Amino acid sequence: MTDTLQTQPNIMIVDDSRVSRMMLRAMVQNLCPTATIQEAADGEEALQVVAGFKPDLLIIDYNMPKMTGLDFALACQAQHPQAKYALLTANVQDSTKARAEEIGVVFFRKPIIETTVKAILALLN
Repeated sequence: MTDTLQTQPNIMIVDDSRVSRMMLRAMVQNLCPTATIQEAADGEEALQVVAGFKPDLLIIDYNMPKMTGLDFALACQAQHPQAKYALLTANVQDSTKARAEEIGVVFFRKPIIETTVKAILALLN
């Protein structure tokens, strides 16, 4: 898997669940050991982090305090239009999927499992 990925991607994980962030970080590090990973617990914190971090890929939860994952993605796209955006969420409403698609965010359904993380990392190709 790592042979086909960008050599040293910058990856941002945005999820209010500390456990989800830890699981996701561990899987990403296992599948792409050269990645630089930053984390944030909500969209506002994430906007501060990405101001000094040029992400190649952002993995975002939908339901978070302060702003939804899609609201964060929209705000972040203005600063980082080249980045790939993945919404990894348990919120599987058709309206959420449709809105993600409208703004260029690829939808992935939780739970956090290796096959899903591999598919998300494939967005880097």
